[in-house]
Amino acid sequence: MNFWKHFKAKSCSIGLEALDKELVLAEIVARMIEGDALDPKLERDALAALVARETQASTGIGMNVAIPHVQLVGLEQAVTTLCVHPGGVKWGAIDGEPVHLFFTVLRPDKATAAHDPAKHLEMMRWIARLGRSPDFRRFAIAAKTKSELVDLLKEMAHV
Repeated sequence: MNFWKHFKAKSCSIGLEALDKELVLAEIVARMIEGDALDPKLERDALAALVARETQASTGIGMNVAIPHVQLVGLEQAVTTLCVHPGGVKWGAIDGEPVHLFFTVLRPDKATAAHDPAKHLEMMRWIARLGRSPDFRRFAIAAKTKSELVDLLKEMAHV
């Protein structure tokens, strides 16, 4: 599958700086907007949904990876980004370790012409597999540019 094509370099980041969950999520949403992946009108709703999701249970899957993901009314297709926090941030991950890699996924609240819920689940499984790959994590954290991140996703497309 070509799930890597959902990730655009201009929406990714190799230098998240915030030191708490809500500010990290705000930084990620800002990248999505700056990268023209998310309509600025949805900024407040996207951030509120992501913050609310984290209060239910941490999206930190361990191994320095988190996968914040929510449904969002007003989207026609999924919006994705991969961001790196070089210093790591406490996230309440299941292993207690700081998170360095954030796969963030906003998806429509219903099926649309551009969003197939079954394919979305496949993409989420692919993301989870990447997050468990030691090689992927090492190379992603070491990426020097946002384009390198997307190139790595493309290289790992068949994992």
